[in-house]
Amino acid sequence: MPAQIEPIVGRYVHVTLSGRAHRLYFEEAGEGIPLVCLHTAGADGRQFRHLLNDAGITRHYRVLVPDMPWHGKSLPPEGYEREEYRLTTAGYTEMVRVFCEALDLAKPVVMGCSIGGRIVLNLAIEHAAMFRALIGLESADFQQPWYDTQWLDRADVHGGEVCAALVSGMMAPQSPSVSRHETLWMYKSAGPGIFKGDLYFYRVDGDLRGRTKAIDTTVCPLYLLTGEYDFSCTPQDTLRTAKSIAGAEVTIMSELGHFPMSENPAHFRTYIMPVLEKIRSAK
Repeated sequence: MPAQIEPIVGRYVHVTLSGRAHRLYFEEAGEGIPLVCLHTAGADGRQFRHLLNDAGITRHYRVLVPDMPWHGKSLPPEGYEREEYRLTTAGYTEMVRVFCEALDLAKPVVMGCSIGGRIVLNLAIEHAAMFRALIGLESADFQQPWYDTQWLDRADVHGGEVCAALVSGMMAPQSPSVSRHETLWMYKSAGPGIFKGDLYFYRVDGDLRGRTKAIDTTVCPLYLLTGEYDFSCTPQDTLRTAKSIAGAEVTIMSELGHFPMSENPAHFRTYIMPVLEKIRSAK
């Protein structure tokens, strides 16, 4: 039988972030409206491989999935060994904007999950006119921390296994076993201290309470989709956030948790396709 070759293409783009040279890895597939997908904390772009392989999406969208700096195939910048990795709101926002500008993406759609869903809100606050639409998966202005980050970067603990254990309960029980374990593998294989550094943004620097009321959905539509089994960003967190944003469209996804695009891709598709169709058909 002939080998199956997926349509995904991977490449690197060289950018400057906070005055330092970075080599960002990204994968893409399809053509049409640019759709930039942002992975969760401590993981990488592999979470979106099913979207990249979905002909129903790539027929109309050019799907681009970057690995954030320090994540996946995006190596840390020169001199990383002399510092502690910490993700900030300013740095994360800069990364998304610079990535889009470097690839000359005209009015892209940005879809982010978890920390990606949080930064989508900040993009809506500060740079709404740059985007055609913004989609926040498991997105809220703030979540009360329920975890102890001191366990996430210790010499006497296997950091990857701790990270995977921490997030394992955040997936819906209906999600297929193979997809659940694929999602956990990305956490097991992350670099040391990366999940902890991402959570600095999530629990400290990226607190957007009181700021989301500035979002104008007439400038850029905002869609918020959260899984009913997510106890990190709960449906109540998303609904609370949406109350301060006139025009935000909220969907609570049944039988899904914190990683909808990777824990149960087929079921997530039933929720994201109508959103993408609505964005595509908008004048």
